[in-house]
Amino acid sequence: MASPQARLTQQAMAVLDVVFRVPCVFIIDAICNCYSDPASGWAATAGRIFLRCLGILGSSMVLVLSQKALFRFYTLFFAVLLGTVSVLINYYATSHIDFYGAYYKAALGHRLLPRNGPSLWLGLAIVQLMFGIGYAVLLNVQSVSAALVILSVTVPIWGLVVELPVEARQLVTTISGLLLALNTAIYLATKLRWFYYSCRYVYLLVRHMYRIYGVQLLLEDTWKRIRFPDVLRVFWLTRMTAQAIILVYVVRVVSSETGDPSYLSWDVFWDLVSNLIISGCDSTLTVLGMSAVISSIAHYLGLSILAFIGSTEEEDKRLGFVAPVLFFILALQTGLSGLQPEERLVRLSRNMCLLLTAILHFIHGMTDPVLMSLSASHVPSMRRHFPVLLVSLCLFVLPVLLSVLLWYRYALSTWLFAVTAFCVELCLKVIVSLTVYVLFMVDGYSGVLWEKLDDYVYYVRSTGNVIEFVFGVIMFGNGAYTMMFESGSKIRACMMCLHAYFNIYLQAKNGWKTFINRRTAVKKMNSLPEVKGIQLNAIKDVCAICYQEFVSSARVTPCRHYFHALCLRKWLYIQDTCPMCHQKVYVEEEPRDTAAFSNNNGYAAPDDGAGRLAEPREVEGIAAEAAAAGPESDSELLEDNDSIEYDEEEWGEKNGGMPMEEDYINDDTDSSDE
Repeated sequence: MASPQARLTQQAMAVLDVVFRVPCVFIIDAICNCYSDPASGWAATAGRIFLRCLGILGSSMVLVLSQKALFRFYTLFFAVLLGTVSVLINYYATSHIDFYGAYYKAALGHRLLPRNGPSLWLGLAIVQLMFGIGYAVLLNVQSVSAALVILSVTVPIWGLVVELPVEARQLVTTISGLLLALNTAIYLATKLRWFYYSCRYVYLLVRHMYRIYGVQLLLEDTWKRIRFPDVLRVFWLTRMTAQAIILVYVVRVVSSETGDPSYLSWDVFWDLVSNLIISGCDSTLTVLGMSAVISSIAHYLGLSILAFIGSTEEEDKRLGFVAPVLFFILALQTGLSGLQPEERLVRLSRNMCLLLTAILHFIHGMTDPVLMSLSASHVPSMRRHFPVLLVSLCLFVLPVLLSVLLWYRYALSTWLFAVTAFCVELCLKVIVSLTVYVLFMVDGYSGVLWEKLDDYVYYVRSTGNVIEFVFGVIMFGNGAYTMMFESGSKIRACMMCLHAYFNIYLQAKNGWKTFINRRTAVKKMNSLPEVKGIQLNAIKDVCAICYQEFVSSARVTPCRHYFHALCLRKWLYIQDTCPMCHQKVYVEEEPRDTAAFSNNNGYAAPDDGAGRLAEPREVEGIAAEAAAAGPESDSELLEDNDSIEYDEEEWGEKNGGMPMEEDYINDDTDSSDE
């Protein structure tokens, strides 16, 4: 186990890894959104395109560097930056008479350095000394070379102190800058070999991963390695913070000029928020950044709901992935980043309403299994039921409130129709879940077996599925109308095809398959003989599926095992074999075999030889004869079917050529799986 200090170091390295990648995203976003003059010539246009591609390529390469290579790159970058700043300070100090005026403008009016005289030169010398030391440390310069570097960056300041002529000071500054540039060039030349082998190693690694794992896993590995969602999240939040600070500063300056004391009123605040939201989705990268922020919010929302309802399913933790993907698809489908500012704000609000309904649908998918589990397992504690019921109630109330609010403020449109349809569908799904929950709770508190429970649950869920299918068809028609008459796009067409396949075709196919399976299972079960009354009492045993006693009747399989009709029907929904011996469960149309029925422990109800089951008195007499026959006869009667061992040939003869099965399926099913 790592120590706290090691964990803190790892976290600090992870934070730096994300922070160092964010400037690359800023550069790519600035290059993609920069203005280009269409009136310029073809040469200028070609050069501009070349520089843009070069900048995007370089930023992308730095973005996907490994952590070690990224830190090396920034070490070199900061060293070059310190050297450049040092040379610029020397140039301005020696070439400008009013150096402090230039510094005062660059520092935005903050008086950090002394005004003039020896104190100013001393301050500049200290700053240059710090820059020189930082440059030498970052480049790991040897002691002698480090001393020369520090001396070269501080010599122009001493020229100011001794009041050299302007031409001499400029010459000293030029020589100092050339020495620093030469030292940097020599260092970079010595690192060219390392750079070549690093690039070759990255290329071979990428090629190897592509050949072994493919493009998809390569992209997934890169996505996780560079922490791209965190990079996008920091990029978007940093961009929004900087724009908020600039807008507040501008509003404050304008208010001070106009003499308005309350410069941040409610109207001004709403305008600021609107402008921030509009600028937060003005490009593809900013839309990705907003998606990353939505992912974080949705992830913690999903975890909170799971903890509240007491669910531990890993599949339910995907809300942080589903929500941002859906938001990004909606943004691409509606062309969000390419709209005008006013239209962009309206479209974004509509997309957020659609996203909210989708999140509510996903939350219902999280709560429904927990609700069914609590009702089917008959958990008596109300503390376990209350959170799930409260969430279900909120899932019913929130869509109603959202629909009422939207219908009150907006006129009928395709967007409003879609949101309303999603809300109504969610309310119906909640009603179906609560109805099934009530049925299971009633069955749990009743003292007898409710054989029609499975049918009622199937009817309720089938009704909900049919209504959901109808809503899917209606939404497909709404989308087709929108694409043809309002805003058609290739992405919308692709999404409609996916909707038609997953939400219409597959849902109809699965529903019809479930209906056929149920009808076939009921038909096969009804073809099996039924044991009632005296015949059932003569064979004292329990159902091999639910381990409950037989009350009124039992169904007998061709292999002479018998079960509750409800239990056997549930089993036949899954597979067409006997739960005990795994023979085929079917009844041929020819006359049934008149052999005696056997119970699940091997006991056979006697037959009088004429196809009639023996009466109870005859059963008692035969049982007495069996007892007198000794332990051999008794062991034969009580032999368990599961303990009978056949080889493959004997098994094939007894089961009509069926091969021996090694894996036995012991799945319990209930109506909640339908």
